[in-house]
Amino acid sequence: MTDTLTRLEQTILARREADPETSYVAKLRAKGREKMAQKLGEEATETVIAALSGDKAALTGEAADLLFHLIALLADCGVSLDDIRAELERREGVSGLDEKAGRSKS
Repeated sequence: MTDTLTRLEQTILARREADPETSYVAKLRAKGREKMAQKLGEEATETVIAALSGDKAALTGEAADLLFHLIALLADCGVSLDDIRAELERREGVSGLDEKAGRSKS
């Protein structure tokens, strides 16, 4: 059984080559990676605003939009949720401060 994010990723991957007139994913992809990244930034900003408003329902909706656009951009870059999971597993048990310091030295 797959989780919702994995099913979403599979749907995004399947719709990337669809007709942009009938698929939001295909339409977004047709605009190019720069536009996809810009849209992700817009969704991130809307998520922050919703978080600061204290409106849980708004935050939930914006977070869902943010995750959707993140997965779409990751797919365009050839990065899968499994890649992200592997990186998070690699970091598990490591202090966030230590992990961040380790990235600075690389």
